[in-house]
Amino acid sequence: MELKAITEQVVNNHEVVESSMSTNNRFIEANTQQVSLSHLKEECIIPVFRDNETTIAHFEFIEAVRSVAQELYPEGTVTMPNIRTSHIIKGRIPSAIGKPAKDLLEHEKTIYYERMAFMVEIPHVHTYINNQKLNLTVGGVRSYSEQNLFSKKSIEKFKVFIGFKNMVCCNLCIATDGLKDDLRVSSIDELKLKAQELFLSYNQERQIESMKHMQEYTINQDQFAHLVGKMKLYQHLDKQQKQELFHLKTTDSQINTIIKNYVDDEHFSADADGYINLWQLYNLFTESAKSNYIDNFLDRNCNTYEFVNHLGEAIRRKEDNYFINYPEIIH
Repeated sequence: MELKAITEQVVNNHEVVESSMSTNNRFIEANTQQVSLSHLKEECIIPVFRDNETTIAHFEFIEAVRSVAQELYPEGTVTMPNIRTSHIIKGRIPSAIGKPAKDLLEHEKTIYYERMAFMVEIPHVHTYINNQKLNLTVGGVRSYSEQNLFSKKSIEKFKVFIGFKNMVCCNLCIATDGLKDDLRVSSIDELKLKAQELFLSYNQERQIESMKHMQEYTINQDQFAHLVGKMKLYQHLDKQQKQELFHLKTTDSQINTIIKNYVDDEHFSADADGYINLWQLYNLFTESAKSNYIDNFLDRNCNTYEFVNHLGEAIRRKEDNYFINYPEIIH
């Protein structure tokens, strides 16, 4: 597939107001803190396997993915990474053994983060949907909890994605072909190669077209209430009942967030009569996905894309659906 920058598009012939774009960079919110690349490189130790062979460090992972993005999209400069971490692992140097924690000097402390997520924007590749700018974005997730560090050096696991970031809210829009959530490699070179394969196979035009089509379908408040009610009920169905239905990964707490934001979200809430289109609904879902832990937020974000398209397809085909009752839906 040929990679190319998308020329600026303005939907509905309205001028996009750049000043309305959010400066919020919290693409994930649950139990995370923002750190810099230099902090990871200069102030964090690198975990090792039992045989003292090093793992691929967080900063090496970030730099590898960013370098691939810059190589594949050379028309402009990719941004510096936005990095969020969780589950800090603290330690101390041998000479500080037995020293009270409150008396430790900075050089006697060691830290690393068990879990890390990052994203890098490619601003010169972008599009507009509903007057909202979306930048092409790449990134990844690493969790040492998925590695057996008590064994000899072995294959390491990563998650890598490519998709779009909605600039008004920092929501990530990740399609099925834009996520590799079980990428296993043994070296940085192999990591770069696998990331490149993902980026080249990703169909950005298809995702843009799919997201634009979401604007074509609208549901009212009764259908929204039916939808979230069925989503809550779905979680209590037995395994056999779920087999015939869409495999929904949205949690109960996410559903509560979606309901709240349906009423009062600044950008994607329903109108005064309770109507909401699927593009707005999709962004309510992606906003709620930001509350997931680093380990699973990419998978659940991608699942929301599949789910909203599943709803749209049911509407297009005029089919009844467990989650949506077609006769009550307007097009």
